[in-house]
Amino acid sequence: MINEPAVDKLVEKLGTKEHPASRYELCVVVAKRARQVIDQAQNQGIKELPDKMKEIAFACREIESGKLSLTRD
Repeated sequence: MINEPAVDKLVEKLGTKEHPASRYELCVVVAKRARQVIDQAQNQGIKELPDKMKEIAFACREIESGKLSLTRD
């Protein structure tokens, strides 16, 4: 379970005032990014992420820092 960053903060960070994100959208974005991180690590021969961080936590940190955002089609 991820306690930090808080889910509500991630949902708020992911959406905008005009188009707020939902928890479902957060789950989808985090899952897709985690899969990308896993694939990239396997292609580069990396066994684990820095600080032994899990892929989902890594994706959540990217949302928190603003490196990852939601785009709607």
